[in-house]
Formats: sequence, structure tokens, C-alpha cells
Amino acid sequence: MARLARPADGGAAVPLGSWPGSLFGLGMAAPPMHGDFEAQRHWMEITAHLPVKDWYWHDLEWWGLDYPPLTAYHSWVLGIIGDSINPAWFALHDSRGSDDPALKTFMRASAIASELVTYIPAAVIFVRLYGRESAMSKYDKAVALAAILLQPALMLIDHGHFQYNAVMLGLTVLALDCFLTDHIYWGSFFFVLSLGFKQMALYYAPAVFAYLLGLCVFPHINVLRLIMLGITVVASFALVFAPLIVLGGREQLGQSLFRMFPFARGLWEDKVANFWCAANVAVKFRERFDSGLLQKASLVATLLAILPPCVILFLTPSKRLLPLALSATAWGFFLFSFQVHEKSVLLPLMPITLYLAASLDRDVVAWISWMNNLAMFSMWPLLQRDGLVLQYGVMSLLYAWLMGTFENLPRGWVGRLIHVGSYMAVLGLHVGEYMVGRVERWPDLWVVAGVEVCFGGFVVAWLWVLGALWRESRREGEKWKRE
Repeated sequence: MARLARPADGGAAVPLGSWPGSLFGLGMAAPPMHGDFEAQRHWMEITAHLPVKDWYWHDLEWWGLDYPPLTAYHSWVLGIIGDSINPAWFALHDSRGSDDPALKTFMRASAIASELVTYIPAAVIFVRLYGRESAMSKYDKAVALAAILLQPALMLIDHGHFQYNAVMLGLTVLALDCFLTDHIYWGSFFFVLSLGFKQMALYYAPAVFAYLLGLCVFPHINVLRLIMLGITVVASFALVFAPLIVLGGREQLGQSLFRMFPFARGLWEDKVANFWCAANVAVKFRERFDSGLLQKASLVATLLAILPPCVILFLTPSKRLLPLALSATAWGFFLFSFQVHEKSVLLPLMPITLYLAASLDRDVVAWISWMNNLAMFSMWPLLQRDGLVLQYGVMSLLYAWLMGTFENLPRGWVGRLIHVGSYMAVLGLHVGEYMVGRVERWPDLWVVAGVEVCFGGFVVAWLWVLGALWRESRREGEKWKRE
């Protein structure tokens, strides 16, 4: 990986597309619901103008608040600031579906500012700490940091589709930073904050739990540490939920949890490249089985998928294993859990991209680049609906250029076959969709074909991460024996 781009170039340009749905974020001229941009704006509206007791109950049919309290508090702060600039932006009810360019500029600035105070500094610190553990040169650490900050999937979702995933991911990376410096209680606190911002951070929770439990057991049992970790986690959750309960009443706890875990929505949303959606071509799960049975089946499948990385990390609680273990558990959740959204692929991508701070070996770079490229394609239907076609193409090509995708393939013939085959399949599907267009007999043909390609690739990605985790754990184990 010999190229280094300027990290600021991509993210600022993503929302400046010419399509109506992508100008400064999704929402413009996209009735009736105006997309996720309107959801974020609406949460600022209700938190700034309604009492806390109404936050999780107000007009649930119009983008009802369905994220944990830290998202609500974040929306409240931004709503208060925006309301002081222009009250029309967040006027209760009257501002719905607003497409004021000045409002979109404010919202874009809020996303960039939120990322600047969480994700970017956390990533910089991580690369310095983790790169030091791996004895990387300053140049290699700079290249790794550029690849992390230019991750195209996160840019397109947060800056184009418009969300604040970088805050949740940044808090998780801050937790990793603390773990790398042996501040495990602060790490636990920051990870609870990540969970308190978006419940999707649960994808990482089993690996974090396994790591902390392993530190309490090896090399000898430390009961005091276990107790202190338990107190830290409980106190951190209490701190997150306290304002909601004190100002809104105890019933807010149950309602917020109910809104956070919408099992009634079904097995998956839209067409997502996980097992259930991919296998639905052969077995119509939602038609043949009731929701309760599917929830249990997905729970068992997910537990089986996340068990290997958790066991490895528990038995070898090494800092170096953290990015791989978090990615492996997140892949397990994405592939087999209940109620998965296509944007959830950001969860396994973030920690495996962080692993570049450990190695810029040709194989490592090739596989991580491939995972990012395939994840981008898995979100193609969503990005296409958002009018982010040009941004998708440009960001994909720029990242492939940065990572040397067109020059570097894995050393083994199996890896090369997988990479070349999947790239050809992606290109073929894009060309087919453009040349043929909608097929009336199979209206979802191109989307479903993309799901099958990406699901197969993501299974390979999960297996590759597991293999890398196992090899790293063996090396760490041998190192511990020598010491």
C-alpha cells in the first residue's frame, strides 16, 4: 500500500451531489417520510421542544425516537443550538420535511463536528498506540490512519445517507484506546457510552466481555477487578439513563428499551446480505415460521457464530487481538442475528480496518480492502435510492486506488480466485443492471443477486478474520510462555 491520500478530501464532498436526495444529506424532495435526514432532524425537534417524558412516546409513526438516551441527549443539544440560530428549522410539527439549504448546512456541520470530537481523535490515538505495539514506522502509521479515516462506507452512510454512526464507533475506539493503555475501567465506561448512543454497539459487547473476563481470570483470578468492573458498568449505565428517568419518570426506561429493540419489524429490513435474507430464496422463512421461532433460531445461530472469537479472546486476553475479535463477533451478528439492517455492516468493518495499524502486509491490506469494497456494494440499493450513485462510484474507486486494490491481490491462489471472482461478479451485476434495467418477471433480480454475492463474500470475510485471530492468539500465547 504505497499511496497516501488527504483524509479531508472525501467526507466533505460526499453530500454535495447534484441529485435531489443527496444534497447536504438525504431528505430533499423525498416524501412522504423524507428519509433518515428527517429522522435526525425530527429528534432534535422533539427533544428541544417536548418534555423528557414525551421523547419516546411522541407520534411514533413519524420517525419515533428509537435509539438509546445518549442519542436523545445529543439531539437535544443540537436542537437547542439550531433553534437559537433559526427557530423555523425545529419548529414543532411545522418544520417536518424541511429542505432549507441552510438547515442542511447546519446538520452537515453537526455531523462533522460530532465526528471531529469522537471518531477522528480516537482513531488517531488508536493508530499511535496500536502501531507502537506492532513497531510500525511513522509513515506506515500515517498510511494506516489515512485508510481508516477514508473508509468509504462510513462516509457515505454518515455524510450522504445522514446518520451519526461515527459517534458510536468513536466511543468504541476510545474504549479500545483505554484498554491498550491498561485503563480497563475507563474503557468499560466509554464502551457503555457507545452502547448508550446506539444499541448496535451490542455487536461488540461479547468480545469486550470476553476480554475483560479473561483479564480477571488469567494469569490468576482477580475477584476485586471483577467486582470493580461490575460496579463500573452498572454505574455507567445508571449515569446514561438517570436523566431520562429522573426527568421523565420510571416508565421511560421500559419504553426506551422497547423502542430500541423492535422485534416486531421482522427478521431483516430490506434486502440485507446475511444468512436469513440470502437463504430466503430457497426457504421463505417469514412465511413458513412464526416470529418467535425465528428469533430463537437466530439467537442460536448468532451464539454459535460469536462463540469461537469470544473463547479465543477469553483464553488469550491480549490487546493485540481486540480489533480482530471485535470484527469477528460483529460479523457473526451481522450474518445471523435478528433484525439486521444493511448499514450494520459498518460494525465489522470498523475494527478490521483498524487492524491496518498492526500490519500493512500485502495479504492483510488486500483482504481488508476487499471487505470494504464488498461492503460498499452490499449497500448499493440503499445508496442508489438516496441518489448517491456518483459518490458511490467515486469513493469506491478512490479507496481502491489508495489501498492498491488493482495492483495487490492475496498471495494464495484461493484468495486471488475469491477476490477476482467477486470483483467480476460486482462489475457484471452493475453492467447488467445498467444495460438490462428492471426485469418485470423478477423485479428484485439485481438486488437479490447482489445479496447472494455479498453474503458469500461476508462468510469468507468472517472466516478470514477468525483465521487471523487464531494465528495472532497462537503467537501471543507463545510470547507469554517465553516471558
